[in-house]
Amino acid sequence: MPTSESSDECKTMLDALNKVTACYRHLVIALGSTSDSQNLREELKKTRKKAQELAVANRNKLTELLKDKTTSKDDRAEYERLWVLFTSSMELLEVDMKRSLEIGQEFPLKVPTRHLIQTGMTGSTTTVAARAMSVQNMKYDADSNIDTADLKELQAEITQVGQMMEEMEMKVQVAPWAVEAKQEAGAELKSTLSVGNSSVGVISICEEDGRSCPGAENCCVCIPNGTDSPYSPLL
Repeated sequence: MPTSESSDECKTMLDALNKVTACYRHLVIALGSTSDSQNLREELKKTRKKAQELAVANRNKLTELLKDKTTSKDDRAEYERLWVLFTSSMELLEVDMKRSLEIGQEFPLKVPTRHLIQTGMTGSTTTVAARAMSVQNMKYDADSNIDTADLKELQAEITQVGQMMEEMEMKVQVAPWAVEAKQEAGAELKSTLSVGNSSVGVISICEEDGRSCPGAENCCVCIPNGTDSPYSPLL
């Protein structure tokens, strides 16, 4: 595969992961609030699982490219930059999964032990989750064990994500401080470029029904810092 195609494929896959991870963070914010519900917990579950699937795809592809001895110096520099963005996104996902576990334990739905917090947030979060995974609607089956079985499953997944990150560090050694950003700090906030093309990546990787949700790019969150943001649409 030509180098340009490999790079574009990696960017598309990473953009898909960033979009789903950003939407997962958006959903976690509603936990324990008056917007909390059975549907929110199910949306969180489906979204985090999709994020993990995309993470595995990103890890496999980037690991293959970075371990290729025939890769040129310039190409390797680009793959290392994408690797740093990928690991940053994974760290954020792990943090949000841990936060979801803690809040879920503090605010069980079936046997409430404390009142939900009035945050001012109202309305359904279904649209956000649907956009993240490029599906028209999200339907759920009633799960009476959402407070127990899902939290145990989430705890196991957090451990798996942590182990995957440790394995990544062992297989590919990339020093984050040695990787140069390709854009100035805060550049994503000044950009008026559309990220509509990234929706195509989400559809093809997630292997859903192929129907794109208009405005899916609105789920992307930008975090300004000194390097390329893992949530920036500008890869």
